Amino acid sequence: MIDWQRIWNDEDSIRRFSPTRALLYLSSLVYRLIVALRNRLYDRQILKSVKLSCPVISVGNITVGGTGKTPCVIGLTRMLQQNGFKCAVISRGYGGKNPQSVNIVSDGNSVLLGAESAGDEPLLIARSLPGIPVITGAKRKFTGQSAIDRFGSNVLICDDAFQHRQIVRDIDIVLLDAEKPLGNGYLLPRGPLREPKESLQRTDCIILTRAGGTEPLHPDVAGIVSKAGIPVFRAAHQFKDLIRPEGNHLLEQNVLHGKKVCAFCGIAQPASFKKLLIEAGSEVMSFMEFPDHYAYDERDLEDLKKYFLKFHADYWITTEKDAMRLEAHPEFLKTVCILRVEMEIKPSVPSFEDFILKRLNAVTGQ
Repeated sequence: MIDWQRIWNDEDSIRRFSPTRALLYLSSLVYRLIVALRNRLYDRQILKSVKLSCPVISVGNITVGGTGKTPCVIGLTRMLQQNGFKCAVISRGYGGKNPQSVNIVSDGNSVLLGAESAGDEPLLIARSLPGIPVITGAKRKFTGQSAIDRFGSNVLICDDAFQHRQIVRDIDIVLLDAEKPLGNGYLLPRGPLREPKESLQRTDCIILTRAGGTEPLHPDVAGIVSKAGIPVFRAAHQFKDLIRPEGNHLLEQNVLHGKKVCAFCGIAQPASFKKLLIEAGSEVMSFMEFPDHYAYDERDLEDLKKYFLKFHADYWITTEKDAMRLEAHPEFLKTVCILRVEMEIKPSVPSFEDFILKRLNAVTGQ
């Protein structure tokens, strides 16, 4: 299996010619041409975007995974719900196996699909947002119209949709990782960029995630932001709490202080999960990393149990996203604590909430 992170991070100690990198670089040039052609066709309206009958907000990025879209979608939807909007979340449903064009993950009252059908992130969103319909499907024009027709939604939040231009977005939010907003600067497959950095000109605002508050903007991002007048907000991912599925017990962050912990995850940025455990004061005895959206099997679970027993750990912890996939192994899931994370957008002028509400009011004419 190719170690994409190693290639993208250029971690070889000796920089030498690599046939693999050369091939990936040539492939990225072809990919760049395809992306540029597609965007030009939409910009010139040769390819048409469908306008739905209610405002649409896209939460996306220009790199592959790991910027915190799911916590942002959850936080944004809660904010709009508290302001009286009737929201629905629509998603492609990456990793889900349900072949229908419209899949109701949650009708707002009940969660109707599991991770295998819905995908782990849509299921996590559905469980985190009671009262909010969550719908998956490859084409947002169908899932969006279904949310309007079936649930009377008056605002749609599109998860991971910056590159999905088949519907008109009234607000485009792009998330960038504060440390490496453009990855290594290369497009797929040589790097993690889905689009060239110039595509940021299409966005209405940028959120720098995992930001401490004082980081300077990447020079390439700063140039685009300054020229286009794009507002930039900063956000941090914070340890919310631990939940023990057995009995649904909530544990505060301070329970980990000085405790021995074994942890595992299958997410795009495992280092951010490990950092939260360390910041909570725990002693991380073992940390097992799996690919993003990894489907655990019985052999994996047996190996994880061995590590936990070997180190005589006090807590065995995984992420909330991993827990969605582990629902297929309920007995194993009962033995694990789940770390829940929330995104906090830091105070700014204007505030993120004011910015979103003002843009929505402009769209709806209120």
